[in-house]
Amino acid sequence: MLSKSGDHQTVPLSVLLKRELANEKIERPEITHGQASQSKKGEDLTFIKTECQRVLGDGVTTYSVFALFDGHNGSAAAIYSKENLLNNVLNAIPQDLNSEEWVAALPRALVAGFVKTDKDFQERARTSGTTVTFVMIEGWVLTVASVGDSRGVLESAEGAIYYLSADHRLECSEEERERITASGGEVGRLNTGGGTEIGPLRCWPGGLCLSRSIGDMDVGEYIVPVPHVKQVKLSSTGGRLIVSSDGVWDAISAETAFECCRGMPPDAAASQIVKEAVQVKGLRDDTTCIVVDILPPEKHDPPKVPPKKQGKRGIKSMFRKKSSESTSLPEKEEHVEIDTVEEMFEEGSAFLSERLDSKYPVCNMFKLFVCAVCQAEIKPGEGISIHSGTTDLKKLRPWDGPFLCTSCQVKKDAMEGKRASRGSRYSSGSD
Repeated sequence: MLSKSGDHQTVPLSVLLKRELANEKIERPEITHGQASQSKKGEDLTFIKTECQRVLGDGVTTYSVFALFDGHNGSAAAIYSKENLLNNVLNAIPQDLNSEEWVAALPRALVAGFVKTDKDFQERARTSGTTVTFVMIEGWVLTVASVGDSRGVLESAEGAIYYLSADHRLECSEEERERITASGGEVGRLNTGGGTEIGPLRCWPGGLCLSRSIGDMDVGEYIVPVPHVKQVKLSSTGGRLIVSSDGVWDAISAETAFECCRGMPPDAAASQIVKEAVQVKGLRDDTTCIVVDILPPEKHDPPKVPPKKQGKRGIKSMFRKKSSESTSLPEKEEHVEIDTVEEMFEEGSAFLSERLDSKYPVCNMFKLFVCAVCQAEIKPGEGISIHSGTTDLKKLRPWDGPFLCTSCQVKKDAMEGKRASRGSRYSSGSD
């Protein structure tokens, strides 16, 4: 009942959100999931948390998290990341944001959360490392952050395939190889003597074949924890997401993975994908798979065989970048597309000054006296601008935020090869 003119009645934010979402509830997807694994070393870990509440107690502002950690040189980094990464990401998101602002804040918060997790773990002086593929689903929006060579792949209900993560193997990116050598690392294959080189490209010291991970302090801090982040919005027809370790992707393609589990519920689908991968190459590595079905409400059947397959050229063209520019096409034609997955955000730079810049589309994201990475309070005058030391004249404004505390600035400089990293201090004992 509306109050009379002149009367003022305070309505709690949770109530307003509940009212706002009541009309949209039918549009929110149903999410079901399953996972399976065959273990060789016991270094693959998963983290699944559904129906997380953005606003505590309201029951409607929910999101889900699905993550895979593929450890190497022990499971310590994977365990630590599983236990701490989500909290570090959430702590980097400003309070009192509405749903749209919260989703827009995720890419920057994921970068801060990954770097803080890596920094805190390395302070424990352990040499283990881990890949991470970290998925957050809010409504129809998927935000995927990744370091390493585990992958997240989406198939829409119409059969188009979208690669949501980046592969950070040194073999895959000349840009990453150049970044590492420019920062003081060496890239090359294993030398067996007599000039014979075998195996994949690796970073030395340490011999890691990845350019990004969490942990690995014995290799060098030019192996950075800064994730590739991609954010997409599904159409209301939904789709199926597969997140797997390299034990799967080294054996089968994404097309094979989706095809072999067609029509199966998520649990059975995950088991079938793992089985298919092990049949191809045997159990040479930990082989883990998470399957997530994102379905229209009341539709609990897994995706069926699509009426028409998309070729690789079609796969890429199905992405529609979000744009604020107007279009001359009539709105009617917008719905002619069989399937549209809207690409809302994508960034893969390894440099914090580019990933934590204030250009991100949320106002008041960076508190003046709080570190943009670890969220520690900074005394006035002690904060160091993320742009400090830049050679880009357009960004040569050291009084501009965001700001870092001293220890996070040291971390940033080490990752960019501007000072000795932890790895170089310990390299003589890691052989």
